[in-house]
Amino acid sequence: MESNRGLSNGGRSTGGRTFSRRWVLGAGATTLLTTGLTACGSGSGGSGGGKGEITAFVYGDSAVKIQEASVKRYNASAAAKKTGGKVKLQRIPGSDYSPKLRTAMGSPGAPDVFFNWGGGSIKPYEEAGKLVDLTDTIENDPVLKDGFIPSVLSSGDLKGRHYGVPMRGMQPVILFYNKSLFAERKLQPPTTWDQLLDNNAKLKKAGITPFALGGADLWPELMWLEYLVDRIGGPEVFKRIQNGDAEGWGDPAMVKAAEMVKELVDDGAFGSNFTSVAYTNDSAPAVFAKGKAAMHLMGSWEYSTQLGKFPDFARKDLGWTAFPSVEGGTGDVRNVVGNPTNYWSINARTKNKDAAIAFLKDCASEEYAQALVDNGDVPTTSNAAKLLDAAPNPEYAKFQYSMVEKAPAFTLSWDQALGDELGTKMHTEIGKLFAGKSSPSQFVAACKGLK
Repeated sequence: MESNRGLSNGGRSTGGRTFSRRWVLGAGATTLLTTGLTACGSGSGGSGGGKGEITAFVYGDSAVKIQEASVKRYNASAAAKKTGGKVKLQRIPGSDYSPKLRTAMGSPGAPDVFFNWGGGSIKPYEEAGKLVDLTDTIENDPVLKDGFIPSVLSSGDLKGRHYGVPMRGMQPVILFYNKSLFAERKLQPPTTWDQLLDNNAKLKKAGITPFALGGADLWPELMWLEYLVDRIGGPEVFKRIQNGDAEGWGDPAMVKAAEMVKELVDDGAFGSNFTSVAYTNDSAPAVFAKGKAAMHLMGSWEYSTQLGKFPDFARKDLGWTAFPSVEGGTGDVRNVVGNPTNYWSINARTKNKDAAIAFLKDCASEEYAQALVDNGDVPTTSNAAKLLDAAPNPEYAKFQYSMVEKAPAFTLSWDQALGDELGTKMHTEIGKLFAGKSSPSQFVAACKGLK
């Protein structure tokens, strides 16, 4: 994600990124993380030291105030007294977060608890034995087990095991559309693929590009494959790839999705110059807001982007809906893709595991969820629905929450899930497919060979 694939209020990134480089800190630190993980020594497993104090590393964007309040609340609680461990929050500037975390995790001053993006961002730590497996803890603790939307809790997993607890807002990918433009042409937001294609034909006849697409950044193109593969074959198709089976790229659902992408491109669904249009400089959002394109498949932060750059459009004409079903597909139409949230994970070397777990439980509290809502986020907690009337845009917040709450599966964005090295190579191959430089079969073959 660039900017976090995730801005929930006017340019502030949830989980820290800025539009200049969506994935740099998301999927991304895999390469950075691998260096130094084995040279850990016997260290103390926490830089706080003394009387059970534990240290938590957090990404230092504007949303960190929520975690600061959580630490203050926890440190004054009976749980902190019982475990003998207060939390010391260490705010790391966004541009430095991943390298500083990587260095710290290979030193005696490693944090006890740390912010991350799940999936590929923590895989090197799990492989090095640096993480506490939280699966049994969560299953046996009603606060943690019942406190979060199940699809979000599991989205940051590795090999079916929980290594993190959700601690920021959700960022699903949503199909946005121009309500006025649709009304003028008596169109309905598409609920099926055939309806989408029919809308495309009518829009093109009227001289309107069906979809805005920031192809110059590559990652916006990924969203199309993510949803198509899920709708055609379900989340298991990518899960196989995420778990290390490169042959999964040859799954019939992947092949079909690549063919459907080619059909869209050849049919002019994205216009003729989308490969030179970027999202990161607001060009794609502008194409959409100015009525040159009728729809835009993008992360939930599109709303705040439009509100910041084109407020009249955002307030009057911006509509949203779920990605349509694909005839004959076996994936549940309720499934969601995108960035479920950010997570807290626990260092396996912590000296006070009880305190770390007790601290993580605060993320399931109503106070924590309310703070997220007040900050413009949509919480991933099971208690959040009743709080959304106070959101900046209650209708939009409730749509997101219902969408994710009802989703049987929430697939983590593929580049996040695979990590930086593989994710970057995959972006290249996706770019070739969309640009017509490789056929669907060539795309599949190239991805099978990614290492």
